[in-house]
Parts: sequence; C-alpha cells; structure tokens
Amino acid sequence: MRSLPLHLEPGSDLRRSLEQLAQEQNASGFVLGVVGNLAQAAFQCPGKIGPTVLRGELEIITLQGTISPEGVHLHLSLSDGDCRVWGGHLEPGSRVLKGADLLVGLIDTSPLATAQPSAGELSEPADLSEPAEPSEPRVTIAVRSGCPFSRRALRMLRTLGIPHRLIEPAAEGPVPQVFVDGELIGGYDELAQCHGRGELEALRQG
Repeated sequence: MRSLPLHLEPGSDLRRSLEQLAQEQNASGFVLGVVGNLAQAAFQCPGKIGPTVLRGELEIITLQGTISPEGVHLHLSLSDGDCRVWGGHLEPGSRVLKGADLLVGLIDTSPLATAQPSAGELSEPADLSEPAEPSEPRVTIAVRSGCPFSRRALRMLRTLGIPHRLIEPAAEGPVPQVFVDGELIGGYDELAQCHGRGELEALRQG
C-alpha cells in the first residue's frame, strides 16, 4: 500500500482526474482525504433520473469511495454558500474552483505482493491439537454516531481488514480516537498518515 498526493488546479474535473490517476498508475485504491472547493458540482441523488448540478463557491466536505483503471465509485458531500449540505454519487462535470488537494491510497497488486509460496517454502503445519485462544483486537476506536470522520476511519479499518473494537468516546472529547495496543495514535488524519507510511500492515488480519 502506498499513498499518493494529488493537487488539482482550477478548472480540473474532479472525477476525470481520479480516473486518469488510476489509469496512469494502473492501480486500484481509495481516497484517504480531500481539501478544496468546486465552482460546479455534478452528483447523482438517490431516485433521480439525471445528475444534480450546483454552481457557486462550493466547499468539499468529504469524498469517499474507490478508484481503479476500470472506473471509479465515489460519493461526494459539499456545502454551498448558505451552509446547506448536498451530496450524492460523483459525476463528470465537477470542476475545481481555486484548487483541491487529495491523498489517494493505492493498493500494490504486483506479482510479488500476491504470489503464493511454493511447496518448498511452506512452513510447518500448525499444531491443531488444542484450539487457539481468541485474541483481543490490537486496535480500539472511539466513534460517535453522525460523525463523518468516524465513518471514514471505520471504513478504512474495514477495507484494510484490521480487527478493531468500538468503545464509547468521552462526553466532550474529539472523535474518532484510535488506540493501538492501548496507546492513542490520534484521530482520522493520524490514522491516514500511519496508513500512508505502511504502519498499519502489521495490524491486518491474516
């Protein structure tokens, strides 16, 4: 897994740029974070025949989903000048206003990463005479319902296959809060940074 920053200039098409990135890198992945605004947003609302198009100074709140050389599946939420929040399935025609900076996580699908061990490389069979003791997840996360960053942190852990345990947050504390082996590493941004540095690989199941 590797992280790749992507800066978009004014006028760039948000969806087309991510499609182009996946094709150029010939890799699949997902959006880890985004900061920026749009002059025009095109998104598909549930139950609508065609996309909804908004124009103005539109602040991007979240952009979540997956990218691959075969296509993208991305959900956008944004705020207009009256602080009304809109969102739906990202469509072509979403144009950057002043700029946008994204962090994209790309999955390594090289043959070396997916190759199976040969017969001579197989380890000794495990002793199955006694059942293994269930282990407690190394990751604990405090989340709050309705928090978009809590949802993004949970989605990242699930996508990476990292076992985790949910706990109640402090009454007025920030969320999410992620703990590894009982030690606080921070919130969503710190979790994404650890992921970009490859520090979460040891926590993956299997």
